[in-house]
Amino acid sequence: MMPGGGAEIFDTEIRSRICPHKADADTWLQVHAEAHSLGIRTNCTMLFGHLESYHHRIDHLCKLREQQDKSGGFTCFIPLPFLTENSLLKLPEESAGPQNGLDKLRTVAVSRLMLDNIPHIKAYWVMLGTKLAQTALYYGANDLDGTIVEEKIGHMAGAVSAQSMTIPELESMIRESGFKPVRRTATFESFSQENGLS
Repeated sequence: MMPGGGAEIFDTEIRSRICPHKADADTWLQVHAEAHSLGIRTNCTMLFGHLESYHHRIDHLCKLREQQDKSGGFTCFIPLPFLTENSLLKLPEESAGPQNGLDKLRTVAVSRLMLDNIPHIKAYWVMLGTKLAQTALYYGANDLDGTIVEEKIGHMAGAVSAQSMTIPELESMIRESGFKPVRRTATFESFSQENGLS
């Protein structure tokens, strides 16, 4: 299994402004295609809520969908809201400050509709916050990620969620949302402690 970070947003002009030293979109997609050809499953991501427009988001999702049609190795899509609190990036006024919760939920929903060829959509509770992540389960997400030992990247950017969550806390969060918690492997195979996996 390979993580999907670094995708950010695929548009060349926006990418040159927010992450000029990272690999370009074509290279990012080629790396994942190569991993898929070797039987390595990967996640994919999109960083949204910074300088991009809705057009850029849709373009990004279309490229992920096309790649999945070709190589079929993405297991999960993770929409990552840009946390503006500790950013030096000069944002337009409408993007500055905490993002609109409804925009985050709509992004999850549109992602689920567009990426029907990627089996899982993650509501990353660290960056969404627990309440919004719970709500995202009703907007197309079917994964909340895990307990996490000590999350740093999101918190350095301004996340105010907990640094970690215990298994009982995560299970309670899912049950309170009206869903049944299922423990899984990195490749989304369900398991229980009875069969020797933890």
